[in-house]
Amino acid sequence: MAKPTPQSLAEFELLVLLAALRLGPDEAYTVSIADHIEAKTGRSVRRANVYTTLQRLEAKRLVTTRLGDARAERGGKPRRLVVVRPAGLAAVRATA
Repeated sequence: MAKPTPQSLAEFELLVLLAALRLGPDEAYTVSIADHIEAKTGRSVRRANVYTTLQRLEAKRLVTTRLGDARAERGGKPRRLVVVRPAGLAAVRATA
């Protein structure tokens, strides 16, 4: 049986996946991903764009999300943490 071909990524999808990989599964969430991309590229990044891209990547089954611990600075609300799946890593390798 042949291996599935990795999905091609748009530029911003690649940046979001790379940031999520660098931050790791315990620190990758919408705000930290946006901040990381801004710090590394100097580009202004809207959090809404990161959120929308994460939804698209999750629909493509390249990432999964889970709720982290409740955070006092967020009024007791947990962060939605991002985990890059093996298919997401394969897509990054195929694109980069």
